[in-house]
Amino acid sequence: MASQTKRPRVAGPVDGGDPDPVAGFLNWCRLVGLELSPKVAVSRQGTVAGYGMVARESVQAGELLFVVPRAALLSQHTCSIGSLLERERGALQSQSGWVPLLLALLHELQAPASRWRPYFALWPELGRLEHPMFWPEEERRCLLQGTGVPEAVEKDLANIRSEYHSIVLPFMEAHPDLFSLRVRSLELYHQLVALVMAYSFQEPLEEEEDEKEPNSPVMVPAADILNHLANHNANLEYSANCLRMVATQPIPKGHEIFNTYGQMANWQLIHMYGFVEPYPDNTDDTADIQMVTVREAALQGTKTEAERLLAYERWDFLCKLEMVGEEGAFVIGREEVLTEEELITTLKVLCMPAEEFRELKDQDGGGDNKREEGSLTITNIPKLKASWRQLLRNSVLLTLQTYATDLKTDQDLLSNKEVYAQLSWREQQALQVRYGQKMILHQLLELTQVGSFPVP
Repeated sequence: MASQTKRPRVAGPVDGGDPDPVAGFLNWCRLVGLELSPKVAVSRQGTVAGYGMVARESVQAGELLFVVPRAALLSQHTCSIGSLLERERGALQSQSGWVPLLLALLHELQAPASRWRPYFALWPELGRLEHPMFWPEEERRCLLQGTGVPEAVEKDLANIRSEYHSIVLPFMEAHPDLFSLRVRSLELYHQLVALVMAYSFQEPLEEEEDEKEPNSPVMVPAADILNHLANHNANLEYSANCLRMVATQPIPKGHEIFNTYGQMANWQLIHMYGFVEPYPDNTDDTADIQMVTVREAALQGTKTEAERLLAYERWDFLCKLEMVGEEGAFVIGREEVLTEEELITTLKVLCMPAEEFRELKDQDGGGDNKREEGSLTITNIPKLKASWRQLLRNSVLLTLQTYATDLKTDQDLLSNKEVYAQLSWREQQALQVRYGQKMILHQLLELTQVGSFPVP
């Protein structure tokens, strides 16, 4: 646990600031009915990143750590302008769905009498968030090239700018009595988007609600103090009147309490939360092979114009089946392929004999798609047909070419503790992202050596 890299998390977006923000927060918890177990403590000591929660006494699996009444949640419904946000709901619709919560935060942050003021005192300092969206573009591209993060950030920044200028700023200008000039700022909005991305919670839908729109994000005091670990020891449970943080395994006295932000690869952790789990701690790490990269590998394998046209025809067929797309990716974990159906179908269609493809296409994709190869776990990859393995291998090689460094360069940096310690915090985080992805891709290279694994 102590090996997890620290990330800046400093109190104080609110002017003035409480000299003892933890004491102020705990007093506020008592006032709003947020009950913390006497076995836990909010602390900066013994945590991996700024504020966290630590066990004062040994905790058993199943024990209740704290209870947050729904009235203490900060959301578009509980904030002091909730009725206005509800009336204007139609005008506040956006691609992210976060605008009402963000407007609630913008208002409450500058409201002197905001009931959440003691809660804000434990927030990270907004000007010191370490998401890659705050890195200089050149540094972001240099350090994270090939990881998928720069592309994700560029989309985020474009959406943030569009959302702010088309929806948020006009709304604030229409209600100057509720939004002071100091919060009418794209920079602040940008910071709050990152904060919501990293610290908000989204209540999962019930099974019978699967067709509904996802629930809007909410801020959950106390729960957002917990740091993340893939091998977490606590979990947030939702009920009609409250949210409960419950221990999922025994927690020894003095150990930090970790929640999970979900099954997150390191590129997702750094993109959304501004930190990573160092290799090999993140058991949820993945590497992406862009779908168009597999198409490129298939096209490189053609020798005639007719074969090239047929490869495009196969790709179009896969698009029609909704197995691939121009912006999609095949996601490879350490032990399994998370996009198993898409990858198997793609390899099958791109590699099958032309006559077999014609028959499949004539059946409009409704032929026998039984997977004789079995589940596509990493250990089953050597059992794939030789042509499939070759196409997958060529796709991996093309993917590795997108990084600015090779595996050995990153390996040398990681293995030399003195050199690693001299890297900046961002360089260390980016190195961990790249290295984890490349280790997965190199494992695929080993498993797709066509000459080494005869098909049974």
